[in-house]
Amino acid sequence: MKFATPLVEARLLRRYKRFLADVELVGASATVAEPITVHCPNPGSMMGLDTPGAEIWLTPATAPSRKLPYGWELIRVGSCMVGINTARPNAIAAEAVQGGRIPELAGYGSLSREVRYGRNSRIDLLLEAPGRPICYVEVKNVHLKRDSEGLAEFPDCVTERGAKHLDELAVRVAAGQRAVMLFLVQRGDCDRFALAADLDPGYARAMDRARRRGVEVLCYDCRVSTHAIELGRKLPLAF
Repeated sequence: MKFATPLVEARLLRRYKRFLADVELVGASATVAEPITVHCPNPGSMMGLDTPGAEIWLTPATAPSRKLPYGWELIRVGSCMVGINTARPNAIAAEAVQGGRIPELAGYGSLSREVRYGRNSRIDLLLEAPGRPICYVEVKNVHLKRDSEGLAEFPDCVTERGAKHLDELAVRVAAGQRAVMLFLVQRGDCDRFALAADLDPGYARAMDRARRRGVEVLCYDCRVSTHAIELGRKLPLAF
């Protein structure tokens, strides 16, 4: 997934009210002498990704309906670039599936996005092919890394909605269809994936139920740069 417009470099001052951040533009983009407020497209806790003074990159707003001039896309953590926009993984996953880069999801001729199912839910990717069970793919954004050993974790806060999605995927399996939980790690400095059960025990229990009922779990990392975010390596599960 390539960014449609060049990203703008900035320095983070603070993130607040979940969807807002104050920043200072830097470099060639620093035509504004005072801090500006930008959209933060991430409803989670963003643990470890909201340090004041961090280098970040923004997407210029292009839609006339946007009230803020930029949206926050990336942050540098040490030498690693991390994508924080939770709206990106669906597009990254869809592009990877269509390009045959996820072997476990290959062989489907039709891919639809945001299809209604279950209890007032939408499945991120719906894959179909003649002679094969329909495949429901739920995509979750991952960016939490709490240790120095390369462990990516999800979630970074309580997600009752996420637990609901797991239970609904299990219902699809019981109906004779296929269901896959795909975790997409928007960073490249992790080598395995686990659940942050201490942060959300309810989600961990829902995952255990779902796996016992036949829901498949996959995790891939991403190659993140200021030009694009693309699917990277498959990560082993550590739970």
